[in-house]
Amino acid sequence: MAAVVVGPRLPQAAPGVGPGPAEGADALFVALSAGFTALSHPLLYVKLLVQVGHEPLPPTVGRNILGSKVLYLPGFFTYARHIVEVDGKKGLFRGLSPRILSSTLSTISRGRVKKAFPLEDMEHVSNRDDVKTSLRKVAKETSHEMMMQCVSRFISHPLHVISMRCMVQFVGREVKYRGVFSSIGTIWKEEGLWGFFAGLIPHILGDVIFLWCCNLLAHLINTYAVDDNFSQASVIRSYTKFVMGIAVSVLTYPFLLVGDLMAVNNCGLLAGLPPYAPVFPSWIHCWKHLSAQGQLFRGSSLLFRRASTPATYLAD
Repeated sequence: MAAVVVGPRLPQAAPGVGPGPAEGADALFVALSAGFTALSHPLLYVKLLVQVGHEPLPPTVGRNILGSKVLYLPGFFTYARHIVEVDGKKGLFRGLSPRILSSTLSTISRGRVKKAFPLEDMEHVSNRDDVKTSLRKVAKETSHEMMMQCVSRFISHPLHVISMRCMVQFVGREVKYRGVFSSIGTIWKEEGLWGFFAGLIPHILGDVIFLWCCNLLAHLINTYAVDDNFSQASVIRSYTKFVMGIAVSVLTYPFLLVGDLMAVNNCGLLAGLPPYAPVFPSWIHCWKHLSAQGQLFRGSSLLFRRASTPATYLAD
C-alpha cells in the first residue's frame, strides 16, 4: 500500500494512432491485477468460509513444537480439496467475476485519483530534512495515499459485497446470488442502497489505520534506526515499508474480518444467520461479539489452525 513515485508524464498518442504508452501501461496493470485476483481467489474463498465459522471437516490430532498433542483444524489444502469434492474444480472460483470487477474498479479509480492529484507535484522526504519537515512530508504523502484508498474502496465495495455473498452460499448450498446484475437487483430490492455498503466502515478504518501506522513506523525506523554510515542503509530502507506493512496488517486484521462478516450478516444466507453468527445491529456489536469469544483473528492463518477447546464444529 506504499506510495509509488511515478516518472514524468508521457505524451498521449494522437487521435486515430492508438493508445499511448501511458494508456498501455494502465491496461497492462489492470490485466495483471485481474490475473493475480483470479490466481489468489481460492485462498480468499477458503479464508472467507473460515471467517464465517464454517468448519465442515473435523479436527485432527497433531503435535506442536513441544511434542504435546493438540487438535488442528483442516488447513487450506485440505479445505480446498473438500470444496472440489463438493462443487468440482470450478467451485474454487465461486464469486470470482464480481471480485475481478471489484479489483478492476479499484485499480482504475486509484489511477484516476493519482492523475488528478499527481505525486510529482508533492515534496518527498529527504535525508536532509529536519524532523518537523520530514514528518510534514510523510503526513502529506500518507494523506494522498489515504484519499486514493478510500475512494477506490468506496467505488469497488458494492461488488466486493456481491462477491462475498456469492462465496458464502457454499455454506447453505443456496443460489440466491448468481450473476452480478441479478445480485444488484436482489440487494436493491431487499436492503436498498445501504446494502451495497455493508461492512464498508470497518474496511475503511482498517485501511486508514494501516496506512498511517505503516508509513509513520517506516519513516521513524529509516530516520532513527538505520545509520547512514552503514553500507547497506539504502537497501534496508527500501524494504522497511514492506516489512512494516506485513506487521501492521496483522494488527489491523480484525477490521478486515469484521468488514467481511458484516457484508454477509443478515442477508438471508445461512452463513450470515445463527448458528454461524448472531444478527448484528452494527459492526461494533460484531467486534464486541468476536472479542468476547477470542475470535478477532479467525481466518488470519490457513495453514496451522489450532482448534479451540471446547469447540463446536458446524458441518454441512
